[in-house]
Amino acid sequence: MYDTDFRDLVLINPIGQGAESLKIVSGYATHTMASWHIKEISSKKLSPINVTLIVGMCCFDGISKAVHDGFNSLVQRNGTPHRSNFICQYVVKGAPVHSKLYIWEKGGAPFCAFMGSANYTQSAFSSRRRELMQECDPSKALAYFESIEANTMYCNHAEIEEYVNMTPTHPILSAEDTPLVSLQGKEVEKVTLSLLTKEGKVGFGSGINWGHRRNGTKREPNQMYIPLPVKISRSGFFPLGNEHFSVLTDDGIHLILSVQQDNDKAITTPHSNSLLGVYFRHRMGLANGVFVTKQDLENYGRTDVTFYKLDDEQYVMDFSV
Repeated sequence: MYDTDFRDLVLINPIGQGAESLKIVSGYATHTMASWHIKEISSKKLSPINVTLIVGMCCFDGISKAVHDGFNSLVQRNGTPHRSNFICQYVVKGAPVHSKLYIWEKGGAPFCAFMGSANYTQSAFSSRRRELMQECDPSKALAYFESIEANTMYCNHAEIEEYVNMTPTHPILSAEDTPLVSLQGKEVEKVTLSLLTKEGKVGFGSGINWGHRRNGTKREPNQMYIPLPVKISRSGFFPLGNEHFSVLTDDGIHLILSVQQDNDKAITTPHSNSLLGVYFRHRMGLANGVFVTKQDLENYGRTDVTFYKLDDEQYVMDFSV
């Protein structure tokens, strides 16, 4: 039985032993966890795998719209070279499923399995929670998975919203209002981060122009990060340790971000540094890949961006003018 440091044991180590696929049953799950897991496998230069997730409690209390959209976004990226594939299914009939089960397959046969209390979420696999996991019989675990799978529907099924209730992104947000309208009058912790350097400039090879290098180094020109001052990175406002967090922008776009680089000095989109740059350039009415000047930011109306913290994994990002 394991009560600490079981994250790699359950989610990573079997790949090094030849496992090629992971099947999961989890009462609750988040797209930020799946995003982190896929990125972690890639970062460790391990062979891509197939991850199949069944979310068990959807038919009982629905699923957050942000989490649902996040799962669909990950599914849409399947087929990307050197990246693990992700399949997500919701239990839509029969009894709700609160189980937590992780089954690894090798050569098409059950290889090892774990069961316990840890949902497929970042918090459950971190030091912030006390959870228990233990090894179990992989063949019996697979049989249980298959019995549950008969009552599921794929998250990207055209009629999924007729079977699963889509709840607001976060209880503090209204389904009818924009994020900023929902936040009016509420006491929500926030920070504002400058998109300029300490000297009040835009840089080459940094910040919003991370993809532009004076020395001619070829990089994707949309690459971008938001500079994160040490004082804020150490304040606990953002999750560290390469954890992923979900962001709803003021104009209704869902992004997955992560604090990266040495000394936790940058916020970017972990699966592709260019996604954030594409978003900001599009928001300012600029062409993809262009060098962004300070004048461009001033013409748009602001040189900073504000984050509102809803909880440890969900934020609102405001770049409105």
